[in-house]
Amino acid sequence: MPDNRTMTAEAEARDDGHVQWLPMIAAIAAISVVGIAIGLGMPLLSIILETRGHSASMIGLNTAIAGIASIVAAPLATPLATRFGVALTMLAMIAIGALAFVGFYFAPFFWMWFPLRALLHLSLTVLFILSEFWISTSAPPHRRGLVLGIYATVLSLGFAAGPWLFSKLGSGGFLPFGTTVALVALAAIPIIAARRESPPIHVDGETKTGFLRYIWLVPTATAAVLVFGAVETGGFALFPVYGNRIGYSEADAALLLTMIGLGNVLMQIPIGMISDKVSDRRYLLLLCASVGLVGTAFMPLFAQNWHLMAGLLFLWGGVVAALYTVGLAHLGSQLSGHELASANAAFVLCYGIGMVLGPQAIGIGMDLFGPPGFGWSLALFFGAYMTLAIGRMLLRSRR
Repeated sequence: MPDNRTMTAEAEARDDGHVQWLPMIAAIAAISVVGIAIGLGMPLLSIILETRGHSASMIGLNTAIAGIASIVAAPLATPLATRFGVALTMLAMIAIGALAFVGFYFAPFFWMWFPLRALLHLSLTVLFILSEFWISTSAPPHRRGLVLGIYATVLSLGFAAGPWLFSKLGSGGFLPFGTTVALVALAAIPIIAARRESPPIHVDGETKTGFLRYIWLVPTATAAVLVFGAVETGGFALFPVYGNRIGYSEADAALLLTMIGLGNVLMQIPIGMISDKVSDRRYLLLLCASVGLVGTAFMPLFAQNWHLMAGLLFLWGGVVAALYTVGLAHLGSQLSGHELASANAAFVLCYGIGMVLGPQAIGIGMDLFGPPGFGWSLALFFGAYMTLAIGRMLLRSRR
């Protein structure tokens, strides 16, 4: 996830040809917090709301606040880090996120969950942006692919570990909340150890105006991340509810989420290597969306067999997650320099918009059509993206 628009020069200035392992470990530890917190927190909070009798659409509405918070947080990361430093800002975000997460346990009223959700995801988004910046500055260009591959794998492992922890801890009592906060606290240790090596940031004077035009300049890439944001956020938040309504236990539904995360872990590097070999990444993006659409069609057919469902979600999760990685690669192949930096800001904005749309669309779909509405809502996003991608390719072929 992006926002290096004022950071690129610093990253290049710090490149000495060697990987700076201590700050890289610090940043990756922080990003693992994002994965675990989201992977455990999404199903945990949804199940708690479900047991309290809230509808799927209301659960989706509360989850959608995460996307709004991400949109708000994206332009704040650089000014905060410029003023207070990268390491101190990251430590502050860890503390704020931990306090917000614990707050859900003590909040007696549903309305309180909205500011808490906003605060949690604002802190996670800033942490995400600064972690990626710090990772980039710790790796020279000729080894950046290796370092970012490690980063992507750890993040995916965090997403997979979250639901697995949830399956073991359950949703009752303070234990799942306390465990998450303890993990967050541990991630702060390497950041403190590497704080003197955190990269400085100097604003380069680039204006913020006009970055929205990159949404329309490279729509195949920006739409891909929007769809991924919608499917990832909405799917993670409401799959436990869907699983419960089709007869899975809380633990079995959580383990199925873990299978999605494992698919992401094992398939991103191979798909990324394939994307480097194709001449036009839009075809690969179209293929990923097609697999996503076909996978949603098979979910109801496989629902009665946990092992078949697990295998489907492993494949489906890995390929769908490539919408983000291949979309980012496509963005980089089309733009460079300041244009690419500005496009990254549009990229994170689209991801946030997807986080808002996904939970709402899936929650409403389940309220209107029951459990099948889960897959139908997901299919709507994939179908719309396929229409856009095919239309763009046909338009280009006629020129």
